[in-house]
Amino acid sequence: MTSDLRKALSVGAGVVGGAALGGAVSMGTATYFAHRIITPEHEKKDDVTILAVDDDSVTLRATPDTTSPGRYGLWLDKGAGHARVGRILATEGSGRGATVVRELLGVDEGELAPGPARWNKYFYCGTPGTALGLPYEDVLVTSDVGDLPTWRVPPAADADTGDWAILVHGRSAMREETLRALPVLHRLGFTSLVPMYRNDIGAPPSADGRYSLGLSEWRDVDAAMRYALAHGARRLVLLGWSMGGAIVLQALNRSDVAHRVHRVVLDGPVIDWGSVLAHQADLHFIPRPIDHLARGLLRSKVSRLLLQISEPVDVAATNWLDRADELSHRMFIIHSATDDTVPFGPSQDLARRRPGLVHTFVWPNARHCQEWNTNPSLWEDLVASFLR
Repeated sequence: MTSDLRKALSVGAGVVGGAALGGAVSMGTATYFAHRIITPEHEKKDDVTILAVDDDSVTLRATPDTTSPGRYGLWLDKGAGHARVGRILATEGSGRGATVVRELLGVDEGELAPGPARWNKYFYCGTPGTALGLPYEDVLVTSDVGDLPTWRVPPAADADTGDWAILVHGRSAMREETLRALPVLHRLGFTSLVPMYRNDIGAPPSADGRYSLGLSEWRDVDAAMRYALAHGARRLVLLGWSMGGAIVLQALNRSDVAHRVHRVVLDGPVIDWGSVLAHQADLHFIPRPIDHLARGLLRSKVSRLLLQISEPVDVAATNWLDRADELSHRMFIIHSATDDTVPFGPSQDLARRRPGLVHTFVWPNARHCQEWNTNPSLWEDLVASFLR
């Protein structure tokens, strides 16, 4: 869930706080809440201020992002450039005047200079070739909405196992989110497919241009699975981040070729959209009745015109704690204990309900889907151990 959605929830909270809960106010706020949940957020605003630059460091205004440990990126010049930063070298001041100095790892494109920028939790920017130096080709995976642009990354020449990995990014994210996982998969001998899915920038839209929280997007993962099998895949591995995890779980349950999936890796996944929505509502002082009304609107056929959706979105169908008995694939979940976007509790609960099938590693300190950033070698070792 992005900062734009959090801001939208705050606006909803203001509406409720200024009027009695009921009638038009309740319906209006619930409609707004529901609409924001399913609307792609592609226009991202600058959220970082660069204060100074020298040869090996960059000084930034302190924020929860810029003071997070690990490696991150900076989109420059409204996306026209990119730089990478590393460890924190110093912090100064407090409150709004606080600053942080970080190691400058490199400038990939554009000019790094004082001014606005945008934080990039993916660390990398570009394609598997430009970001990682890995060979790749652009291919098209055909789904029911049309042709999905996809990266196909071959394994290391001496390590081809015949297994393929399909990597699924999160809500309103880009394929670049998955770049962090490609080097370890390459070394392990996997051919990797990184598809866009419906409503991504550059991909075909759904009929309504709205997300369905995995309930329709799974068809695009199914299409990628069929592409892999048609091109010689022996077994499949699925990896998903955030909403990408919710999409993967639906694909495992609904795809006719899911039996060809060997193992599953999820990072900060949405195990139950209901718990995520409740958590975000609580954070922004949205009363629970509004949250429940929003869910009712999403699943109601009557409200399709109100929300401009072509299919109802049944949040209950995304609750894999209630549906735990339906899972049949070995699964490894990495989830941070300090994830303030998608709480890690449901990931732990799922492992408790399916011991031996679902395994979790609770990361000690990282923001949402930023576990790799804080310790790349540990993340890669854990994933490699599970996939071997």
